[in-house]
Amino acid sequence: MRRYLAVGLDCYLCLLAVGLLVRSCLDSGGTGRAVALLVAQLIVLSFANQVLLTMVVRASAGKLIMGVRVIRLPDAGRPGFRRLVLRWLYGLLWLPLQPWYRLRCPEPTARTPERPPCCHAEPHEDLAGVRQVRRSDLRLYRAAVAGRTD
Repeated sequence: MRRYLAVGLDCYLCLLAVGLLVRSCLDSGGTGRAVALLVAQLIVLSFANQVLLTMVVRASAGKLIMGVRVIRLPDAGRPGFRRLVLRWLYGLLWLPLQPWYRLRCPEPTARTPERPPCCHAEPHEDLAGVRQVRRSDLRLYRAAVAGRTD
C-alpha cells in the first residue's frame, strides 16, 4: 500500500509543479507550443524526481514522504544511473499499458490454471533489477547481514 501511495504522491507532486508552470507556457504563444512545453516540463521533472533524486537519497519525493527506499538486487545496494534510467523508462512506457494487458490477459482460473502465452511478465517483476522496500526493513536487513558477518 505504501508503494502505491508513494507513486500517487510522485504523480501529484509532478503535476502540481507543472501546473504551477502553466502560466509561463501559455504566454509562449500558440496552443501547440504550450502543450509541447508542458509535456517537456513534465518529462524533465519526472526524470529529475525518479532518477536524479533517487540517485542522491535512494528515493523519489513521494517515496521519501512514505518511508520507502529503492535498492539494487540482489545485494540491497544503491542502484546505479543506468538501472534508474531503465526503471524510469519502464514506468513511463510500460506501466500505463497495464490495464490493456490485464484486459487482454486475465488471471488464471480453475478452468485455465496456467497463464495464457500472451502474458510474459509477473505483475510485480521489475526489469531493471531494483526494488522498493520500507526504510525500516532495509535497516533490519543490514543489521542482520552485519550480525552474520561478525
